[in-house]
Amino acid sequence: MLDKMGQMAPRGRLTRRNDFLKWYFSPNKWLPPMSFLLSPKIAPVLMLVASNVFMTFAWYGHLKFKSAPLYMAVIVSWMIAFLEYWLAVPANRIGSQAYSAAELKTIQEVVTLTVFAVFSVFYLKEALTWNHALGFALIAGGAALIFRA
Repeated sequence: MLDKMGQMAPRGRLTRRNDFLKWYFSPNKWLPPMSFLLSPKIAPVLMLVASNVFMTFAWYGHLKFKSAPLYMAVIVSWMIAFLEYWLAVPANRIGSQAYSAAELKTIQEVVTLTVFAVFSVFYLKEALTWNHALGFALIAGGAALIFRA
């Protein structure tokens, strides 16, 4: 391909503005390949994160609505938890291809603590203190031991 000066353009470089814009705004450039996201090592983690968001709302979301009848909190929580199970069970089934049961449980606990910490601060408006951070760090240390080769 010739450039404006009539010289050969270097191979592999973008030579026209439209080519550059097409590349720059391509959605595939910014996203990891789908095969990576669906791999048995990554998909279960993503599904457990989503699952734990549902679980945390099911278990603790009603605390903002303390005036609602308890039976209503239980029914709504159960309905949310039903969705959570549709993510957690397949996540563990898929994850068992790459992780042991102990590793899957450890991933789930670390994800649960992370999701809960964010939920507690932003939804319940409760502050995390240094002793929470230290406790979470000790749990993270235990998780590191599980994954030690």
